[in-house]
Amino acid sequence: MKTSELTGHALDWAVATCEGGTGFWHDGIATYWITLDGKDRALRYGWAQSYSPSTNWAQGGAIIEREKIDVLYEHDLRWVAVPQKGIESYGPTPLIAAMRCYVASKLGDTVELPEELK
Repeated sequence: MKTSELTGHALDWAVATCEGGTGFWHDGIATYWITLDGKDRALRYGWAQSYSPSTNWAQGGAIIEREKIDVLYEHDLRWVAVPQKGIESYGPTPLIAAMRCYVASKLGDTVELPEELK
């Protein structure tokens, strides 16, 4: 799927993948992801905590700050996210634009989604 078209669970999964997530599931409401320490113990964002950086400012905002992504509102009613190096991305909200930008900088213009997210 084109990175520029990612939304919802698919976008959150792609961000989690960029952040080192090694497994995920979603229950129709929230996406959950997990990183294992080799002994099947959760290190981050265990099964009990949802992960939605495309809608949660506490999660997505931390990535924007760390990656130094600029987010601007354009005159034609869309948000644009510009990384320090790379190509800008667009979206209907600042978080969606920024997370698409982050995923594109790490995974490229297209992403192969797991079957569950297609």
